Amino acid sequence: MSDLTRRSFFAGAAAAASATRVLGANDRIRVGIVGLGGRGQDHLGSYLKIPAAEVTALCDVNQAARERGQAKIAAASRPKAKEIIDMRELYAGRDCDAVSIATPNHWHALASIWAVQAGKDVYCEKPATHNVYEGDRMVEEARKHNRIVQIGQQSRSTPHKVKAMRLLQEGVIGRLYLAKALCFKRRKSILKTPVEPVPPGLDWDRFLGPAPMRPYTKNRFAYNWHWFWDTGNGDIGNQGVHEMDIARWGMGGLGYPQSVTSSGGKFVYDDDQETPNTQLATLDYGAVQVLFEVRGLLTGPEGGLPVRGGNTVGNLFYGAEGWMWVDSNRFQVYKGEGNQKVMEEVEAPGEDTTVLHMENFLAACRSRKHTDLACDVAVGAVSASLCHFANIAYRCARKLSWDAAAKRFNNDPEADQMLTRQYRRPYVV
Repeated sequence: MSDLTRRSFFAGAAAAASATRVLGANDRIRVGIVGLGGRGQDHLGSYLKIPAAEVTALCDVNQAARERGQAKIAAASRPKAKEIIDMRELYAGRDCDAVSIATPNHWHALASIWAVQAGKDVYCEKPATHNVYEGDRMVEEARKHNRIVQIGQQSRSTPHKVKAMRLLQEGVIGRLYLAKALCFKRRKSILKTPVEPVPPGLDWDRFLGPAPMRPYTKNRFAYNWHWFWDTGNGDIGNQGVHEMDIARWGMGGLGYPQSVTSSGGKFVYDDDQETPNTQLATLDYGAVQVLFEVRGLLTGPEGGLPVRGGNTVGNLFYGAEGWMWVDSNRFQVYKGEGNQKVMEEVEAPGEDTTVLHMENFLAACRSRKHTDLACDVAVGAVSASLCHFANIAYRCARKLSWDAAAKRFNNDPEADQMLTRQYRRPYVV
């Protein structure tokens, strides 16, 4: 992008921010979707169910993804949305009040920061960030520009999980000492894919954005970007960030640990994946611990959590008087020496938790109070950072101790370097 174009963006963004629309009681909130891969299509479908929202723009670097989005809008008998390749054009314009970001992880922070600087409210997919540094920047910019930023950890809007977390804090199983987060999600090998020409209709430079320039391969695009350090964070930062968030939530809102260890590896498969498919992390808070386990290969269930579609994904909490398990559909509480089940609650049939979370976001856009959000960026950033801590410890292959005051690891320059990244200009956070 030329200097002139960059200047034009920031000038247009400033003008857009100064002209932020004041919403009337009956006004729909105009939403632009940024990133229309699998999860972005889910975002679009959810907003189409919400009467208070109007999808006015579709932004993606891939023409085919934009076309799929338009087809979904047409099927819902809604007006055609404006199509945009470069998110900066969307942000500098006046076509939307808020944006819903479902890009790959490495774009989350910068896409959100540019949006709030342009006066847009933001719903950003999890994980909030690609590295620890980005969390502070996102919170700083959201507060500076008085923007609403919700992170897509919809467990925070899921009624049975909200109740389970409240019960834990009320002492349903006594004093808590351990939380376990499980991501046993079987993944097939991604195989090896060769370098090939960039497909027509795809802007590969903009897809990579802050990440280093790499030759195009099918594995670095679409869903498999999750398994490369440049763009993803492995399954602990993919599915796992939900369970990490629930673990720290249930334990009373834990922040950064005193120390972290992590081990594992990429086993069985000989393919292009860089991130581990098997990982065990321990986050030590002194009086309590959080254990996180990723199993991406064939495995069995654990701790009473049911197997759904070959996967065991959820959380276990242990207290002085009993234990609880929580998954996407229900929670159960067991107490006493006899391990007796004393409580169970099941999710209401047909409950769409993403819609609930987005409705919470839209309500906060009206109230202008970030405290009304179920998962404000300051909350989501910490949950993401705990996953990043685990990955840094895994990559360094040693125990790391955290200096909370200095916001760095104790005497470990190599680990400190992984708290941020080298950004490819002009895509700098």
